[in-house]
Amino acid sequence: MISPLFSHLLIPFIIAMFLAITMGGSGTAPAFSAAYGANVIRKSLIPGLFGIMVFLGAIIAGKGTATTVGKGLLAPEMMSFTVVSIILFSVAISLLIANLAGIPQSTSQSTVLSVSAVALYFNDLNTEKLFLEIIPTWFILPIISFFISLFFGKYVYRPMRRRGFTMQRAQNENMKPVWNGLLVLMSLYVAFSIGANNVANAAGPIAAMTANELNISGNDNFILIMILSTLIVAPSFGIGSSIFGHKIVENTGKEIVLFGKFEAVIIAFVSASLLLLASLTKGIPTSLVQLNVAAILGIGVAKLGTKNIFKKTEVRRFFLMWLIAPIVALSLSLLLIFLADKYGFL
Repeated sequence: MISPLFSHLLIPFIIAMFLAITMGGSGTAPAFSAAYGANVIRKSLIPGLFGIMVFLGAIIAGKGTATTVGKGLLAPEMMSFTVVSIILFSVAISLLIANLAGIPQSTSQSTVLSVSAVALYFNDLNTEKLFLEIIPTWFILPIISFFISLFFGKYVYRPMRRRGFTMQRAQNENMKPVWNGLLVLMSLYVAFSIGANNVANAAGPIAAMTANELNISGNDNFILIMILSTLIVAPSFGIGSSIFGHKIVENTGKEIVLFGKFEAVIIAFVSASLLLLASLTKGIPTSLVQLNVAAILGIGVAKLGTKNIFKKTEVRRFFLMWLIAPIVALSLSLLLIFLADKYGFL
C-alpha cells in the first residue's frame, strides 16, 4: 500500500522527469549544435555525453539557481505538491510545443514565468528579484554574447582569412585532431553549464516541495534535498536528448550558418561562459539557448552581413517561439492554479 505522502511526492517527481526530458531535447542544441554543424561528432554520441556533463554541472555548480527557483521568487512554504505539479506541468507543455516545432527554447524563462504566475496569484511575488535581477539579465547577456562573437568574427577571423590563413588550410593531418578535440571539449563545457543552470528549473521546486512535505527546515537540509532531487532529475536530460535532440540540432547547427571549427569554438565558449557566470554569481536562471543563438548570429553577421543572416527563416521562427512558449507557461500556470484553488485542491 502506497502511503499518502509517497503518492503526493511521486506525481510532481514524475512531472519533473517529464520536464527534464523536454529540457534535454531543447538543451542539446546549444551544447552540441556547433560541433555537429562543424561535422566533428556523430549524432549517436551526443545524448550520452550530454547527459553525463549535465549531471556533473548540476551537482557541482547548480546550487545557486536551484535556490533561486525553489525559494527566490515564491515563498518556499507555498511550494506544495499541487503548486509544484502545476508549475512543472505548465513549463513542460510549453517546451514540448517548442520541441515538436524543432525550435530550441528557453527553459529558464518558461520556468520563471510559471513560478511568477503562481506567485502573482497568491500576491507573493518577489518583484525585486524578478524585475531587477532576472529579467534584465535575460536581455543583457544575449546582447553581450552577440557582440563578443561579432568582435571575434569581424576582427579576428576575417583578418585571418584575408591574410590567407583559414582554419581549413591550417587543419593539416597533425592539427585536425587538436581542433576536433577542442570543439568537443567546448561542447562538453556547454553541457556542464546547462547542468549548472537549467537542471534547477525542475530540481529547485521539487526540493522546496519535498522539504515542506517532510517538515524539514534549514539551509543545509535544503541543499541535501536539492542534491537528491538533482540525482533523480538530471539523468532525464540524456533521455530527452536522444528523443528530441536530432531535429533541433539539425535546425540550429546546419540551417542558420555553416560553421568552421574556429567559429564553433567561439560560439560554444562565449555562450557557456556567460551562462556559468550567471549561475555562479547571482544564481539567475538564464537562457543558454538564446545566448547560443546570439553567438551564432554574431558570427553569422561577421561572415554574411546583417541583412543576409536576419532574413533566414529559422531566425524568424526562433524569435517567434521564444515569445510564445513563455507566454504559454505563464497562462497555463495561472489557469491551473485558479482552477485548483476554485475546486479545493490547494
